[in-house]
Amino acid sequence: MYEEFYRLRHRPFSTLPDPSFMYWSEAHTMGITMLRYGLMSRAPITVVTGEIGAGKTTLIRQLLREAGEDVRLGLVSNMQPGRGDLLQWVLMALDERPGDDGYVTLFRRFQDIVVDTYARGRRVVLIFDEAQNLSVDLLEELRMLSNMNSEGDELLQLVLVGQPQLRDLIERPELTQFRQRVTADFHLEPLSAEEVEAYIHHRMELAGAAWRVFLPHTCKLVHEACRGVPRIVNSLCDLCLVYGFATEQRVIDETLLREFLAGAHQRGLYSQFKPLDKTPTLVKGTG
Repeated sequence: MYEEFYRLRHRPFSTLPDPSFMYWSEAHTMGITMLRYGLMSRAPITVVTGEIGAGKTTLIRQLLREAGEDVRLGLVSNMQPGRGDLLQWVLMALDERPGDDGYVTLFRRFQDIVVDTYARGRRVVLIFDEAQNLSVDLLEELRMLSNMNSEGDELLQLVLVGQPQLRDLIERPELTQFRQRVTADFHLEPLSAEEVEAYIHHRMELAGAAWRVFLPHTCKLVHEACRGVPRIVNSLCDLCLVYGFATEQRVIDETLLREFLAGAHQRGLYSQFKPLDKTPTLVKGTG
């Protein structure tokens, strides 16, 4: 819609996870480093948490892109209790037909896959996205699956990625044994105000921007309204570009941002954006 007006090659602020647009903040750099370390060190269980929209799934996509031939990866997304047996999800993630066999048969099939993969010089890595939806019983079942690791040989690795509730879940007393097997752990914090400004300009430049569309003070207000959460930053910046296009303003200044947010809140829309409390600083664009 607005790409031609701002002379962009494509939309810079899609909310879909896209590693090619990744801005490597300090937190995201540490997050992917911890995931890489978990794989390299053959950690039995790696845990990465962060708020909704913090960029966890993008880190997973990056990990999937760079994984070597020595691992057989399976991604289990948004599994919840009551939506099928754990082993059925796991086998589907490994591109295996789960069938309707009982638990014992499914476990034997999975064990054979893990052992055969190891015999071929590889290891199985299972990644669980939105892992905060797993129950205590499912986490305990995962721990039992990891029992096939023995005598220093890690045949199976587990990576759990989820919202902060996952950390609270793992801290429960009945999961003490599970927690003891977590050897790589990281929490993804929101972006700082300086990082939000760099993040916005990074994505605009990748989209082909020839001038600074978002002024520095605008970026600080975007950080305030979005609390530094990348997905919310994407939503607000995308809507600001739509609003700027509609009002024929080639620079997104403080006035435009405040006008948009005031109208959105007045109509009861976009509750994800925090209201701006500060008075305008009268920093205005000249586009």
